[in-house]
Amino acid sequence: MKKAKRNAVLGLLLFALLTAGMVYTILCGLGETNAGRAEDIVLGLDLRGGVSVTYEIVEEDADDAAIAATQEKLQRRVDNYSTDGEVYREGSNRLTVEIPVDTSKYDPNKILDEMGRPGTLEFLDPTNYDLFAQGKEYTAALTGSDIKEAQGGIREDSTTGQKENVVSLQFTDEGAKKFADVTAANVGNPVYIIYDGKVASAPTVNEAITGGSAEINNISTYEEAESLASTIKIGALPLTLRELRSQVVGAKLGNDAVSTSLFAGAIGLGIVFLIMIIVFRFPGFLASIALSVYVILELFFLQTLHISLTLPGIAGIILSIGMAVDANVIIFTRIKEEIADGKTVKTAIKNGFSKAFSAIFDGNITTIIAGVVLLGMGSGAVKGFAKTLILGIVLSMFTALVVTRVLLNCFANLGVTNKKLYGEARHKKVVKFSRMFRFTGIISLVIIACGIGALFVNKSIDHRGSSLNYSLEFSGGTSTTVTFDKAYTLAEAESEIAPVIAEAAGISAGTIQIQTVDGTNQVVFKTSELDEATRTKVANALESKYSLTDDKIDSQNISSTISKEMQRDAIIAVVVASILMLIYIAIRFSDVRFGAAAVIALVHDVMVVFMVYSVAYLTVGGTFIACMLTIVGYSINATIIIFDRIRENLREMNVKQVGYETVVDTSISQTMTRNIYSTLTTFATILMLYILGVASLKEFTLTLIAGLLCGLYSSIFITGPLWLFLKKHIGRKESKDSKGSKDAGKTANGQLAKAKK
Repeated sequence: MKKAKRNAVLGLLLFALLTAGMVYTILCGLGETNAGRAEDIVLGLDLRGGVSVTYEIVEEDADDAAIAATQEKLQRRVDNYSTDGEVYREGSNRLTVEIPVDTSKYDPNKILDEMGRPGTLEFLDPTNYDLFAQGKEYTAALTGSDIKEAQGGIREDSTTGQKENVVSLQFTDEGAKKFADVTAANVGNPVYIIYDGKVASAPTVNEAITGGSAEINNISTYEEAESLASTIKIGALPLTLRELRSQVVGAKLGNDAVSTSLFAGAIGLGIVFLIMIIVFRFPGFLASIALSVYVILELFFLQTLHISLTLPGIAGIILSIGMAVDANVIIFTRIKEEIADGKTVKTAIKNGFSKAFSAIFDGNITTIIAGVVLLGMGSGAVKGFAKTLILGIVLSMFTALVVTRVLLNCFANLGVTNKKLYGEARHKKVVKFSRMFRFTGIISLVIIACGIGALFVNKSIDHRGSSLNYSLEFSGGTSTTVTFDKAYTLAEAESEIAPVIAEAAGISAGTIQIQTVDGTNQVVFKTSELDEATRTKVANALESKYSLTDDKIDSQNISSTISKEMQRDAIIAVVVASILMLIYIAIRFSDVRFGAAAVIALVHDVMVVFMVYSVAYLTVGGTFIACMLTIVGYSINATIIIFDRIRENLREMNVKQVGYETVVDTSISQTMTRNIYSTLTTFATILMLYILGVASLKEFTLTLIAGLLCGLYSSIFITGPLWLFLKKHIGRKESKDSKGSKDAGKTANGQLAKAKK
């Protein structure tokens, strides 16, 4: 006993030291690189501000080498603006550029122009330069593909100590030979460096240069040297690029999103702590400590794994906090049930974790499946959401199954075993949920029918003839979000601002879709697809008319080609996730009817939330995929709790005597409070994000709220009865005895007794 108490004290001290170390790490970091410091978490474009653009390669026969060379050239262009910028390949013929920069310091439209510009970089000897100046054909000694590296800097003469500004050049193997030939033939003459038809520099050749590297000196300023090096380094792109999608995010919008989302998350977490302590008493208090550890670990791994934090990513973190609570709710509910059965606190803790494990494991794995599908099929901010969701689920399992368990066992060994501190489950009256299935099924069908009906209504009133309010990701076009110095009504925006945009863009004001954002000074203008030059004119017109700065204007451009692909990917993602979940559940529960019932219930939840999009005419965009798959993952989690209890009761109850209806009704009644508490805690976090978060998250969180409530409804009224229906009518037919009645059970027992005599 003394040893157990000593170990418990040591365990709590070790936990306190590790927690203090983790807190220090996220505040100050470790080592010279400050690894783990929360301040250094990489922010995505939607939080930090910057430019994102996706290009399609025009050449159909482009090989991997040419694409890689183009990617490298684009990366060099990106490096001129930000060391955190990235160029990555999407699919077989696309390149995406992401540059997080302060748009108040850099002209985003100029960046977009420079990124996709094909560019021509040529080195000309005097003879060919004369031909070039006369507008005649000529032959370049070298081109941009012959340049390996260009770097501006300051060199100090080792003899005189005098400093001068220089540009250092390095050539490819083939370029080194060409440069050796042109310099050997032109000692004392200039070599002209031409970029995009203009002379960038004309240095005089002092000697033949054969070593594969050279230096341009006698440059007036360091800035001039840097600019020339940048021009040479950018060079010419080997392939022709066509812009498919672009986005400019103002830094101010991102800063506001971070602060408000974190504030909403903190309040939501506080509400969760309060609910857990009120409902589960002492274990709820320990769970709050474990959840705090979860948040610390989340911040640590976001930084060390270099996961970019996006706006939907913050929503993913807050959602995973709610799901972290879910595991604790399952465990504590089990512990209260064990105490009600007369078990000691220590035994109840042991049995509670043992019985809760399968439900927690299966529920989280199925949600991870949805996250993996998102990660594989999503893009941009959706991938950020998927990464944080998957990370959050893994950490939530760790904190619930390890951290909470260690704390509970330590305090139990120290004598904190008063049953009043843990609570005792009350006897639950079994409600005949299975008999309600006809009624609840009709309600669901009516709700879904309303959503389908709204599609026809929307199509008749929408000027585009669209059944849904597609955003740019799904319809193509240009969206400009402007933060004004005052709030405008929709009528004012249509009469005053739309004409300014229409004149600058050369389009009709009547074709501009306008949306005001409640509670902010933001107005969103959606137009047909505008090229970079036109977007610049629109931005300049707004800045001039309303005294705005670049960081107050957020523009996004998506071609119709990529929007159609996103529509297709959204459908495929939901289908793939559902199939994978069906397979997993069928294997884990050894009955395909469990999987079929779960997937049908998922389709039900998706259709109900789709009804919300349809009736409320909410924007269907990139986060629509994330929203739907999150609902799929969360709903399947609630469904598995029911199925896990049915699986357990099938083993423990005499099915022939009580019947499958009683098994289902008992299982739902036993888990109903758990479903309510889990939904309540997750609802609290999402609700705070909806109330306090930025405008761009409101529709996303609203549909998540609808999905949570729908998932609660379906887990209680649809899932179990649906499995019962499939059990009775699909597959192997049950015998009359297995259908069960109490009278049949009594008859069998009586016959057995006579045989013994």
